[in-house]
Formats: sequence, structure tokens, C-alpha cells
Amino acid sequence: MIFEQLRLRVLFVILVAAVCYGIALDLGKNPWIYTFIGGWVATIIVIAERGLTKVSIRKLISGAVGLGAGLVVANLIAYPLLLIASLRELSPWILLSANLVCACIGLTVGIKREEDIFDFFSHISGKKTQTKGDAYKILDTSVIIDGRIAEICETSFMEGVLLIPQFVLTEVQQIADSASTTKRARGKRGLDIVNRLQIQEFVPVQIIDTDFPEIPEVDSKLIQLAKTMGAKIVTNDYNLKKVAKIQNIKVLNINELATALKPVLLPGESLRINILKEGENPNQGVAYLEDGTMVVVEGGKKYIGKEKDVTVTSVLQTTTGKMIFTEVKEEGEKDRRKFRSKTN
Repeated sequence: MIFEQLRLRVLFVILVAAVCYGIALDLGKNPWIYTFIGGWVATIIVIAERGLTKVSIRKLISGAVGLGAGLVVANLIAYPLLLIASLRELSPWILLSANLVCACIGLTVGIKREEDIFDFFSHISGKKTQTKGDAYKILDTSVIIDGRIAEICETSFMEGVLLIPQFVLTEVQQIADSASTTKRARGKRGLDIVNRLQIQEFVPVQIIDTDFPEIPEVDSKLIQLAKTMGAKIVTNDYNLKKVAKIQNIKVLNINELATALKPVLLPGESLRINILKEGENPNQGVAYLEDGTMVVVEGGKKYIGKEKDVTVTSVLQTTTGKMIFTEVKEEGEKDRRKFRSKTN
């Protein structure tokens, strides 16, 4: 892919140089000078094109606004100076210098003041626009394979535009083509989620071709893309989140969202659960809530495979999530009756 792009760019430079050579011959001029100029201009275009593909549309627009403003200011300054007789001989150099200096300043200021420029135009138009961080959210491989992002979008809780880089899509495809059955199933689910995201009508989804061939790792590409576009990264990868935060990139973690949305259960509340297996301690049974929270049932071993009503006795917060300790409702009531009869 990289060599193909390089070959096309080299062919473009050669083609422009050859055209300039032919035009110079027709005009009776020195062909090599025109060939050199044409090749030089084509090379500048190629370099500019490589740089511009890494710049967000917002920055291009704000840079263009700054450049235009700089050129206007340059001419407002330069033309009054040309009215001075002693400076008329230097008019080409004055105009060139003023335009170059003011254009560079305007371009730099326009890019750096991107938010202010868009806020100004939104204020004039009377429309409130989203900031760049809210507008773009980049999905990584882990969150696509996880699949919950599709359900979040369909509930209209996600705002802005979801971006799926082509290099992330390629990684998902490679996982789907893996020799491992488990990896292949996860990769295929990821591709299904991408299709589901494109079909849903709640949040716009774009697949972008922006790439960084000089960066081999997908995570590093994601961080560079987020920096370039001023976007947030949506991920389930804890290490990617840590690296992104070090570089001041905002991260949305689906696992953290799921943890925050787990229901709060207090001692004394009742649940109806399906006891699935034996616990670590004698006579314990283990069940799971729909969100994956583990429920430990004291005295639940004999009820494995059955649905039982249980009462929450305590809730323990661990580094991996919450554990809920319960007792079978019938057993708890029996114990309490026995205790009351003994005390009486």
C-alpha cells in the first residue's frame, strides 16, 4: 500500500516535469529550466498533499480563513506605502514580503484559534455548533468487537459523529480471518457490529482513510489521529486509555460506563436469580445478574440449576467490580424463626 502510493506520487512528478519539457520546446525556451520548475512545483504539491491528509477539515477551514485575512491585511498595509514615490521601485518586493509575512501569520493564527473562529461564525449564524471533542469519537478495535457501542447508539445516548479508521477496520478483518476459532468468531462479530452501526440512523458513522504509514502500531495510530482531529477515543482497552490520558486525549471507556450503570442494591432487597454453579466456600452457590455482576448465595449449593428468591445481605466493591452476597429467602426466614423460638 505504501509503495503503491509512493509510486503514484513519483509518477505524478515525472509526468508534470515531462509536460513542462514539452511546453518549453513548443515555446522555443530552454526545456531543462521549465522541467526543473515543473518538477519542483509538483514535489511541493505532493508534500503538501501528504501533510493535508493528516489535518482535520476544521483546521483546513480555520487556516484558510486566517490565510485570507492575512492577505487582506498585507495589501491594506502595502498599497499605502506604494504611494510614496521613493518606494515605488521596490513595490514588487514590498508586496511580496508583506503578503508572505501576513499570510504566514494569518495561517498560523487561524489554525491555533480554530475554536474561536468557529464560535464566531456560529454566533453570527445563530447556531450553536459542537466543539471538536464532542463532534468526533474514534472507535478502536476492542469496542467494535465488544458490540455494546451499537446498543448505546440505538438508545440515542451517543452524540456527535463516530469515526472508524480504515486501519482499525483492517485489524478487525485480520482477526476475522484468524486461524483461531475464537478470534475468528470475535472478528466476524466486529464486522457485523460495523454493519449494524452503518445501518442505524441515530448517530452518523464515517469510515475514514486517514492513515499514518510511518507508525506501525494501531494504538499509536489512534492516538495520533485523535490528536490531529481533536477527537475522543472510545475504547475498552485500559492500557490505551492510560497512554491517551498521558497525552491529554479524552477517552470514553464502555466498561466504566457499564459499571456506573449497574443497579445499586442495598441489604434487605430481594432478587430472583438462577443459581448456576457451586461457590468457593461450602454450601455456597453462584449466580450472575444480566450485567454480569456476581451474586454469591449462602446455602445455595443445593439449589444449583433452580431459580430462587434471595435476599441481599451485603455488597462488596472490588477492583474488578461488585460482588453481591445473598441468602436464600426461605432459608433466611427459617433461621429467623428458629432464632425467635429459642429466644422466646
